[in-house]
Amino acid sequence: MTKRLLRGELIEEITARVLDGRLAADGRINEVHLARELGVSRTPLREALIGLADRGLLVAAPGRGFLVAPFDPDEARRLYPLVAELEALALRWTSPLELASLPDTLDLIADEMAALPAAADLSTVDEKWHAALTSRCGNPHLLRLIAQTKPLLKRYESAFFGGASRAADSIAEHRAIAAKLRDGDLPGASELLVRNWVKSLVYLERG
Repeated sequence: MTKRLLRGELIEEITARVLDGRLAADGRINEVHLARELGVSRTPLREALIGLADRGLLVAAPGRGFLVAPFDPDEARRLYPLVAELEALALRWTSPLELASLPDTLDLIADEMAALPAAADLSTVDEKWHAALTSRCGNPHLLRLIAQTKPLLKRYESAFFGGASRAADSIAEHRAIAAKLRDGDLPGASELLVRNWVKSLVYLERG
């Protein structure tokens, strides 16, 4: 990389490598190699790795440096309901006026998902949809907590879920949430949102 990366950018880049498998689950981080690839010294890299270990994406292993956290179905079973409740809370902490402005944007993003080829990975557009859903929440601490937690969950999305039927179900669920918001039914939208996240555990169990 040609430019000097800031700590936040380092965290984002390392997170991306974990999520797309370039840094494999349960694999050891080669700090010398990674620092060379990223064009940074060991000190800022180690600071970023410590930050990601604090978030649970990496594991600090005495005598072995840092490892990518292994896949753990029990962790996934804890994460999905947690993220579901955090996003539902973000909706409840969004003003009614702001909520009323969301459905059109959400439907447009759902249209983007529906337009993708059958074999395409929906995760990027799905992430965009959920980011839009919570974007009007006025509590930055809650949004920060969601942003820090979701990469832990996204690893399971990338590794275990997918397929045309799952994609169709997900798009329909997203449209139903937007419809509830358009009708001013916040409890109904929150219930469907939680169901959308928790339903993913069924696909995990099948996997």
